Amino acid sequence: MKNLLSIEALTKAEILSLVERSGQMKAERGHHALHPLRHQCWAIMFSKSSTRTRVSFEVGIRELGGDVMFLSANDIQLGRGEPIKDTARVMGRMIHGAVIRTFEQQDVEDFAKFSGIPTVNALTDEEHPCQILADLFTIMELRGSLENLSVCFIGDGDCNMARSYIWAAARLGFELRIAAPVKYQPPAELLARAGGNVVVTTDLAAAAQGVDVLYTDVWVSMGKEEESAFRIAQLAGYQINADLLSLAPNALVMHCLPAYRDKEITDEVLEMHAETIFQQAENRLHAQKAILAWMVE
Repeated sequence: MKNLLSIEALTKAEILSLVERSGQMKAERGHHALHPLRHQCWAIMFSKSSTRTRVSFEVGIRELGGDVMFLSANDIQLGRGEPIKDTARVMGRMIHGAVIRTFEQQDVEDFAKFSGIPTVNALTDEEHPCQILADLFTIMELRGSLENLSVCFIGDGDCNMARSYIWAAARLGFELRIAAPVKYQPPAELLARAGGNVVVTTDLAAAAQGVDVLYTDVWVSMGKEEESAFRIAQLAGYQINADLLSLAPNALVMHCLPAYRDKEITDEVLEMHAETIFQQAENRLHAQKAILAWMVE
């Protein structure tokens, strides 16, 4: 039995294998020879709202032969304060796997430990491993390789996406530049623990110069809505726009969505690069199916 709890917990070989398998899933969609989730029922348990993650997992589980149920926090006793380990012990006796999207990383870790069933981290405040695997697959599709890759992550450099990119860069050895205000930079302890070729700076222009990928995410993550006005003011200078794109004219522009146009990315640039961004969104389905098949093999 395997879990997907973080990029940190994966090896280089596992990441590359999942990226390769994502391509196979995409090529075989609609005519899979194997249905590894046949006769299985999986639960999707979300404390945070979702479009791409929920749809891709529900469709993916069904296309791999499984049944699926969606449970929000209000549908089960977690919403009334039941400990995660008790919910896990119950669910582990009834279902075959769980996909969890929540706030605390420890909740996903504890669910996996106490349930004894394959568990997927579909997003926590700490990491978003499913998105990173889809991103790497998209980069591989469009560049043909992950070798000699340079990525510039712009905006909140301490969000779950930036943290996952730190671990991906450490595992795969690509260059990661994080451009963020000092208050929104990843902690030194995390950078030291991860290692790798990661540069953190307040200088957006220097970070973006000549990179292969320009990447951003929302400035106000779920759970931080009360900080919205402050965050927008602090991060206003860290936007992907036409001027920035001129520093890396051949770069892929990527965004994990939803996008708040004319905040972290201008409407003009998003529309110019919509094909890449929505291919990236589609690839969540194929990467999710690769993850599910890997977990139960």
